[in-house]
Amino acid sequence: MYPAPRRGGSLEAAPSRDLAGQLNKSTYVMIEDNKENEDNAPERGRTAIIFSLKNEVGGLVKALKLFQEKHVNLVHIESRKSKRRNSEFEIFVDCDSNREQLNEIFQLLKSHVNVVSVSPTEHFNDHEDDLAVTAIAILESSVSSLSVLGFINNLVDSMRSLDMENVPWFPKKISDLDKCANRVLMYGSDLDADHPGFKDNVYRKRRKYFADLAMNYKHGDPIPKIEFTEEEIKTWGTVYRELNNLYPTHACREYLKNLPLLTKYCGYREDNIPQLEDVSRFLKERTGFTIRPVAGYLSPRDFLAGLAFRVFHCTQYVRHSSDPLYTPEPDTCHELLGHVPLLAEPSFAQFSQEIGLASLGASDEAVQKLATSLACASKRDNYEFMGLACFLRLVSSREFAKTIKRPFGVKYNPYTQSVQILKDTKSIASVVNELRHELDIVSDALSKMGKQLEV
Repeated sequence: MYPAPRRGGSLEAAPSRDLAGQLNKSTYVMIEDNKENEDNAPERGRTAIIFSLKNEVGGLVKALKLFQEKHVNLVHIESRKSKRRNSEFEIFVDCDSNREQLNEIFQLLKSHVNVVSVSPTEHFNDHEDDLAVTAIAILESSVSSLSVLGFINNLVDSMRSLDMENVPWFPKKISDLDKCANRVLMYGSDLDADHPGFKDNVYRKRRKYFADLAMNYKHGDPIPKIEFTEEEIKTWGTVYRELNNLYPTHACREYLKNLPLLTKYCGYREDNIPQLEDVSRFLKERTGFTIRPVAGYLSPRDFLAGLAFRVFHCTQYVRHSSDPLYTPEPDTCHELLGHVPLLAEPSFAQFSQEIGLASLGASDEAVQKLATSLACASKRDNYEFMGLACFLRLVSSREFAKTIKRPFGVKYNPYTQSVQILKDTKSIASVVNELRHELDIVSDALSKMGKQLEV
């Protein structure tokens, strides 16, 4: 069956009289023979092909006839004006064929047309690392195939001109956080002279204890349970009580929704400092976030890298008791009362991870801007909880993240807890095929809902 070209999304479909024309001889892409499958029955699969035609009479008919002669079923056809030459049009063909048929088509097309790109979308991906392929997802009627193609073509072209060697190191899997979680910039077990606890030897010894626990922690370990001192619990209680008086008028709706849950499941009380392991389990069930103990203040790059994997670096030590409502550094009061309630909110957790992913491999300037958007917790004369202003600032940073220039894209894989680097056509094709599968699930659900409504 050979459907007529139709308009695709926002791209203009060319009139049939414009598409008719002599076939333009130019460069072509060859698909190598799969020697291993010569003795086997041909395996069929979906393949997307794009070729260009001059705006002359008869060309499209001749091109489509080649497919007909080789008994290749055309599932979908679209057209658009060429972005390479104003005198040509590009034809998108989604066909159902086996490898032998596909090679024969190319043998015929190579002497007549300019094959812009090819993407074997199913089955034919085993020996194509060296092919000049473009990832095409056949997203049925919900997404314009040419729109997807145009976006990916532009993305791949820009990637090829950039240098991966100049990209700063970043973790590729969640266990890689072991390599950067201990790069504490300040405080930790050493305190500056202006720190409230600098002259308190007992406090400094206690801080070293917490620092050692964090430094020895590895991904997958249970977070050590802490027996907090009476003084530490009293300091926590002062902060907790003061903030609870302010929540009704200062905390955002999302914060107020999640705080009672933390009280119920994690022991948030005035007379009890929650254990990080309990908080981590709670967040894991709510939003997929987990807690990782840290000895002190991390660089913005290392802190945001954790968010990319839905990991929140959290201190376990308590601020000095001489000034309970002030801390020059993040402490467990700041972390548990400032950040955690919103990390239990799915939308906020998603925003946070997106900012983290945007930071991977980004420039120092871009990382600093992303970190500034998240730096809404306490300064010296403010109380420690993220409110609506921070939430809106995070939305703004999401827009900024789209403008960051990197020679690749990233996608988080929640199954392997790793980051997929999208830097070539093969990696992009994999993601697009995943998207196609997700759309199939949504389409199936909508179909079932429709049938129920009909009943």
